[in-house]
Amino acid sequence: MNNYSSRVNEIIDNLDLPEDMAESNKGLLKARFLDEVTFYEKKRDKTKKFYNVFRFIVTTGSILLPAILSLGQMDPTKLPKNFDQITYWSSWSISLSVTISNGFLQLFSLDKNFYSYSLVVEQLKTEGWQYFGLSGKYEEYDIHSKEAYKEFCKAVENIKRKQVEQEFQGKGNGTKKKKETEFDFDGKMKEFMNNSKNNDMFEPLIKAANTASNISSVVSTIDNIGDTLKQNVNSVVSSTASDIKNDLEQNLTATFSDIENNLKLDSQNKPVLPLDDSDRDSTQ
Repeated sequence: MNNYSSRVNEIIDNLDLPEDMAESNKGLLKARFLDEVTFYEKKRDKTKKFYNVFRFIVTTGSILLPAILSLGQMDPTKLPKNFDQITYWSSWSISLSVTISNGFLQLFSLDKNFYSYSLVVEQLKTEGWQYFGLSGKYEEYDIHSKEAYKEFCKAVENIKRKQVEQEFQGKGNGTKKKKETEFDFDGKMKEFMNNSKNNDMFEPLIKAANTASNISSVVSTIDNIGDTLKQNVNSVVSSTASDIKNDLEQNLTATFSDIENNLKLDSQNKPVLPLDDSDRDSTQ
């Protein structure tokens, strides 16, 4: 048992909990909170060892490899015997070690896991110290009551859940995507306006919206009146023109009929002149 576990065990044993939850809840704190901190500390330390070893190999090899290759550019007469073979196999070994170490770092995500485990450990420890000292989010509680205990358990489970989701992201088959729904802009706007009616800050906006709505209705009414007037004027003009046309046709027809009758009467009343025998004789 490390130093942190021994100290926290002693704090939990001396924790002043209500009588109805003293024994059972102290056991839960040790079984869940303290064990989680110890578990992630072990994972952090184990990951840290491999991470540091592989990072050391990658960093050291990246420095030594150019140095060894640059030595091969010297005058061969000044180099030791079989130096070219030594440099060849050395550079090959270093390159292989660097490539393998970098591949293991990427394959097992050692850097990501190390940072993630370290963050979880510190978050759990911070949450625990705040609960034990009734500070931070627990400062509203005067004692370690049942409500404070529930709040602390909820915070611990949230930290654990986020870590699990991050560690196994995209690997679960039981999760279903939520159906995408279209955004109801009109509904959200109405809801927003209804919620903001009692807020003085939004009163000018509401008045402006109502004024704009009234103006729009007035404009629509004027347009309707204009369309109605236009239709009435067109119908009146059309009927008037039709009446004038009919009157003209009737008047012209009557006039032509009178003229025709007068011509007939003139032809009937015109005297018939007898033939002049003298003229006929002279022509003969």
